[in-house]
Amino acid sequence: MLTFVVRRLLYSIPVLLIASVLVFFFVRETTDPLARLKGSGNRDLTLIQRETHRLGLDKPLTTQYGRWLKDFVRFKWGDSLVSGRRVSTDIRDKLRNTLQLIFWGIVASAIIAIAIGVYSAVRQYSALDYTFTGLSFVGLSMPPFWFGLIAIQLLIFVPKETFHLQHPLLYSVGIHSATNHGTLDYVRHLILPVATLSVQLVAGWSRYQRASMLDVMSADYIRTARAKGVPRRVVLFKHALRNALIPLTTIMAIDIGSLFGGLIITETIFGWPGMGKLFFDAINNGDTNVLLPWLMVTAGFIVVFNLLADLLYGVLDPRIRLA
Repeated sequence: MLTFVVRRLLYSIPVLLIASVLVFFFVRETTDPLARLKGSGNRDLTLIQRETHRLGLDKPLTTQYGRWLKDFVRFKWGDSLVSGRRVSTDIRDKLRNTLQLIFWGIVASAIIAIAIGVYSAVRQYSALDYTFTGLSFVGLSMPPFWFGLIAIQLLIFVPKETFHLQHPLLYSVGIHSATNHGTLDYVRHLILPVATLSVQLVAGWSRYQRASMLDVMSADYIRTARAKGVPRRVVLFKHALRNALIPLTTIMAIDIGSLFGGLIITETIFGWPGMGKLFFDAINNGDTNVLLPWLMVTAGFIVVFNLLADLLYGVLDPRIRLA
């Protein structure tokens, strides 16, 4: 198992290096760190030249990349070109907020999706199976921004107007109210963004789980276990479900890794101060000092979670460790 882990770790290193090269050159070619300075009404050529030299923009791209990579691995990410705050501090704080959405969203999505997938496979072609299939297609085709806006209207404004409430049942802006930082207030702010995050995950994951479960249930070893009189519950959960989770693990790992970059649409709609909001502001302001670490942190999480998926394969199916 140790050899399996080391081999996967070694495979990840060149992937991250290639990602860093692509990220740096694409950002440098498409974004000008001095755009705000050059676009100001009072252009100071001396100031522009001084900033160009200070930021190393007068050096070849390869030299700029080497300098940036060296600083990045040493966590010297510099300061935001717009706010002046330390980039590492901003990313740490925003990542903490995004993690809250990811954790609760993944927990809710995984439980619901696996339950629906298993039930749909066991009760194939039943009324509820058709219902879940139809709802999954609706969820997959529904844009997150549309679901978020409809959820705000139906779950906040409609109940408040219908029942003449002084305060809404749920909130749609930020993590906490200005005057209340209690647990209940936090939950009331969390429900809608988590629901918006989860709707497409549940729809997609439940379909993968159903297909995988149906494939496993028709395998020879399942039929053999049934023929030997093994209880249905044991066959379903001990033998079938464990193996059916392997394909779903790949999809979940990729989806979860990409979420660490931030839920740009969800965080923008609900005013959630996370990684998505940070990226949105940075790209609007041309803040390359924020964009480059943001993209690398996101790429790192994607690689890490793909590595985690490989390790989970080895846990779920020991035969894979020998591959």
